[in-house]
Amino acid sequence: MEQKEKHRFLFMQLVFSLHSATMQQLGKVKNPLSDKIERDLQGAQASIDMLDMIREKTKGNLTDDEERFLSQILHELRLNYVDEAGKPEPSAGHGDSSTGEKQG
Repeated sequence: MEQKEKHRFLFMQLVFSLHSATMQQLGKVKNPLSDKIERDLQGAQASIDMLDMIREKTKGNLTDDEERFLSQILHELRLNYVDEAGKPEPSAGHGDSSTGEKQG
């Protein structure tokens, strides 16, 4: 694999890693360590901000595919953030309404 292709792959992997972490922070997927749905909207916002900063700092240096991928990821995460921010905070010990699982 040549250096340019390796960097492209690593960039996509970095963006996807931050996407996965943000989806966990939004409570959209289980945390694999705790096996629970957990919500951390402040952490999710920080991750979205980090991806936005990466987009700004790499502007003009990305391929069209990389730019499109990053923009789509940011769009998806922002929509999910708005969805979660509009929901009430889950009460401790009452479980998550989307899974019916008991938290804590």
